[in-house]
Amino acid sequence: MKVVILSCHSEFQYAQQAMRLNVQDYLIKDALDPQELARLLSRFKQMMDGERRAGWEHSRMKHLMDGTRELRKEQWFKNFIHQPLLAPDRWRKEAEEYGLLKEGTWCLPVIGFVEDYRQVKYRFASDQTLHFAVGNVLNEVLRESPLPGLHVGYDVRTSLLLFSYRASLKVNIHDEAAACVRMIRDTAMRVLKIPMSFICGSGSRGPAELKQELNELLEGREQRFYLKRGEIAKKAKARPAPKSYESNLFHYYDQACSELRDALLRKDETQLRKLVDGWMEFIRRGKYPAETVKDWTLKLLLDVKLKLHALPRLTPSNSADMLHKEAADLDSLHDLRGWVIAHLESLARAQAASVRPEVTEACNYVALRLGSRITLEEVAAHLHLNPSYFSRLFKKETGLTFIEYVTKQKMERAKELLDGTRFSVGDICEQLGYDNQSYFIKTFKLHTGQTPVGYRG
Repeated sequence: MKVVILSCHSEFQYAQQAMRLNVQDYLIKDALDPQELARLLSRFKQMMDGERRAGWEHSRMKHLMDGTRELRKEQWFKNFIHQPLLAPDRWRKEAEEYGLLKEGTWCLPVIGFVEDYRQVKYRFASDQTLHFAVGNVLNEVLRESPLPGLHVGYDVRTSLLLFSYRASLKVNIHDEAAACVRMIRDTAMRVLKIPMSFICGSGSRGPAELKQELNELLEGREQRFYLKRGEIAKKAKARPAPKSYESNLFHYYDQACSELRDALLRKDETQLRKLVDGWMEFIRRGKYPAETVKDWTLKLLLDVKLKLHALPRLTPSNSADMLHKEAADLDSLHDLRGWVIAHLESLARAQAASVRPEVTEACNYVALRLGSRITLEEVAAHLHLNPSYFSRLFKKETGLTFIEYVTKQKMERAKELLDGTRFSVGDICEQLGYDNQSYFIKTFKLHTGQTPVGYRG
C-alpha cells in the first residue's frame, strides 16, 4: 500500500509522524497543485507495477536495502576521509558505484552547514529526524539537477555534496555547482525552513586529491565561522594568526565590558543590541580566530554578570559551566551573536526588576526558544514547579501573564526579522512557531498597531 496524506496542518510534527508511519508523501491543502498530485499517483502506480512484476519479497528486500544504503554510504565516506587510503584503485572502483570518479571525470566537493542549529533543533524531535529530513531534501534536489551530484550526510549539521564533471574549457564547473547549491539552499529554506551556508572546494581527479580536499573543507573552521547566513563561498586559504597587541581581540576587552555594563545598568535593550551588533561587525572585519572570539565573548558575558552581582542568582542551566558548553557548541559568528543577545537581554530583564531566580530562568528559557511553540506547562516542568504556582509567580514578578510575555518577545523578534531580513511574512510566521498566518498577523497588529506588511513599509 502507498499512502499520501493531504492535510491543512503544516507543522513539522505531523509530517514527522507520517515519516515514522512510512507514509510516502505529505501534501498541504493550501499549496496543492492538481498536476503534482497526478504525477504523484502516476509514480505510485509505476512503483506498484514494478513491485508486482518483481514479486513482493524482492520489493521488500529492496526497501530494506534502500533504508540502510544512506547509512552505509555515510560510513564508507567517513572511513575514506579519516582512515589511511591503502588501496586507491579499489576505492575508485567502489566510488564508481556512486557515480564518482568514473574514467575521464573529476569530482568537485562542496560542504554545507545547517545555520541556527540551536533554534532549528527545537523544531525537530531528534537529531536523527533532522538529519533524515535534510538528506531527503538534498537528495531530491540533486535528482532533478542537470549537474550529476551525490549527497553524503557527514553529521546532523554538516552535509557533503560531490559533483561529477568532465574537465573542459567550455564549462565553468564552479558556476554550475554554485547554481545547483543555490537551488539546494533555497529549497532547504522553503521546504524545511532551515538556513544553510556552503563552501566550495577545488576539483579532484583522483582519490588522494579528493581525500585531501574533503579533509581541508572539514577542517576549515575559521572560514565556516565567518560565513554569512546563506552564503556560498569558495574555499579560502588559512590566514596566519595576528601577532601585534592591537590585533589581539583582548586589547578591546575592557572597552566592550564597560559599554555593555553601562547599557545593562540603564536597562536599555535597544542599545544592548546595537552594541553587540557593533562588536560582532568589528570582529568580522578583524577575522580573529574563532576560538579566541568565543573565549572573549564567554569571558565578557561572565564578567558583566559578575559586575552586576548576577552570578549568585544563576541557575544550573545558566551556570558558568553550562555557558561554556553552549559557547563551545556555536559554529558561526551569526549564531554567537544570537546567543549573546539572548543572554544579555535575559540579564537586562532581571536587572529591570528584582525578580525571583525562577522567573529569570523562565525568561532565559523563552529567549533561547523563540522559534518553537512554548507552553506554560513546558517551562513549569523545566523549573520543577507546579504550573498554577508558576503562573501566579510569573504574573506577580513581571506584571504579565506568561503567555503575554511570550507573545511580546515573539512580536519583538518579528519586528527584527521584518527590519533586518527579506523573509516573507509566512516565513517569519513559521520561524516563530506559529502555524496559522492569519493569527500571527492579527497578533502582530494588536502588538504594534500595524500589519507585518505595513510595518515593513
